[in-house]
Amino acid sequence: MFILTQFIGLYVVSYYSPVKIIEGEIQNVTEPKILPFGMDSPKVEKESDYYNFFSSIIISFIIAILLLTFLTKFKAEFILKLWFFIVVMIALGISLKTILPDIKYITLISLIIVLPLAYIKIYQRNFLVHNLTELFIYPGIAAVFVPILNIYTIIALLIAISIYDMWAVWHSGIMQKMAKYQINELKIFSGFFIPYASKKVKLQIQKIKESKKKLGKKIKVNVAILGGGDIIFPIITSGVMLKTLGFIPAIFVIIGATIGLSYLFFFAKKKKFYPAMPFITAGIFLGIIIGYLFDKFI
Repeated sequence: MFILTQFIGLYVVSYYSPVKIIEGEIQNVTEPKILPFGMDSPKVEKESDYYNFFSSIIISFIIAILLLTFLTKFKAEFILKLWFFIVVMIALGISLKTILPDIKYITLISLIIVLPLAYIKIYQRNFLVHNLTELFIYPGIAAVFVPILNIYTIIALLIAISIYDMWAVWHSGIMQKMAKYQINELKIFSGFFIPYASKKVKLQIQKIKESKKKLGKKIKVNVAILGGGDIIFPIITSGVMLKTLGFIPAIFVIIGATIGLSYLFFFAKKKKFYPAMPFITAGIFLGIIIGYLFDKFI
């Protein structure tokens, strides 16, 4: 699902990108596609704009984390769910627009399609709908940020996010608290969410089915989760590489991110929280280096 989302993200970002790599040269698109819902990214007039946008992203990120922590502490479930609902609806609409015909009222049509999906995801808690929509949410969000970032600012952003991720998981524990609150109280989670049962639990369930008795107690089921940030930042990075060097270097970023995540999955201990971003970022940096070497020598 991680890999599939990365390639969907690359397609969505490319669809809205205001620039293309043609014969090794960066060229502006004559009539770039406009993001729906008034979410079109601000135009970059000069190189220094990237660093101004980077500062704005960092400030916005800090405000969002503080606001989310505040609302979680006071259990403002209605506001939190509404927040998630709006973000999901907009992000899905951005991604969906890329596969629908470019006709009149296309934004309204995409909104009508994504509204029930967003509602089921946030207010009904359906496992299949949750993970299916996750595949398209992060590509939609990435399409907003890629135009206002360059390779230097995305590298700085990856380093900052990785440091925060390590602090939030290994030091403060805020990430675990937020994840548990989302899953147990809000009944939602921003990221992939895969429940799985151990052999012992499966045997219990089978015995209950065979005896045809009602379930008298709760059965604990393990859950594998991957946070939304761990999915979206590789998409943004590959999108930046796509507009900077082209398709093949962007693929190297996806491969690098997948290697980093795979390393964590294979060597991490079960039933423990890990900050995925440092591992993914290391893989991304490897992909960026290989991408630049490929562009220079091949």
